[in-house]
Amino acid sequence: MDTNAEMNLDRWVGDRVASLSLANEWRPDPARALARFNERRFAQHGHGRRWMWALAATAAACLCLLALPAARKFVLHISHGAYLQAVNIGQVSADSVVLREGQAAPDFTLQSASGDDIRLSSYKGQVVLLNFWATWCGGCRIEIPWLMQFEARYRAKGLAVVGVSMDDAGWKAVKPFIAARQLNYPVVIGNDALAKSYGLTAMPMTFLIDRKGKIAATSVGIVDKNACEREIIQLLAK
Repeated sequence: MDTNAEMNLDRWVGDRVASLSLANEWRPDPARALARFNERRFAQHGHGRRWMWALAATAAACLCLLALPAARKFVLHISHGAYLQAVNIGQVSADSVVLREGQAAPDFTLQSASGDDIRLSSYKGQVVLLNFWATWCGGCRIEIPWLMQFEARYRAKGLAVVGVSMDDAGWKAVKPFIAARQLNYPVVIGNDALAKSYGLTAMPMTFLIDRKGKIAATSVGIVDKNACEREIIQLLAK
């Protein structure tokens, strides 16, 4: 590039810069920049504070709810269900149970801990509470004392409680458990075929069977003690 070309280029650049009038149109303004910075910072902090207040309000609401008996009971049921790997308390949904109300309860004959034959069909004429459980099941341990109460309270009126243990260890695990808690109703050891015939999905699982040998109610998880007792009384009255 020759000298004239370089001079022309320099002149062109100078003209363009001069046309921008940078010196006249812009001045650094530190005070304004600091004000904008603080404005944005406080806006972000305010947003964070709003989140903190929202979280605090939610936590306070949860604590208030837990003070209510119904809410506390629900949370306990949920925690039991998670610990036991079982369905929460309540009626079994239609897609998770094989048996329906009004169907005949599948018959079986199994030996009790004392060596007696327990045949379900021999209980016709009585109301049967059939409870699937296991010694390692925490929810089962909670409700077994209730079942013992039902047996003692309504045996003379026609109730029969029958426990079906699903322990893999069989009587080795079950007999000491029965002896330690002095169960007042017969217990048998279940098997895969029996579990399948009743659509066993989780434990504890309880069936109420009417005097005709038909399924009257089914529950998965720890039974609602009061609701179960009301159902027993209604079935005994029929």
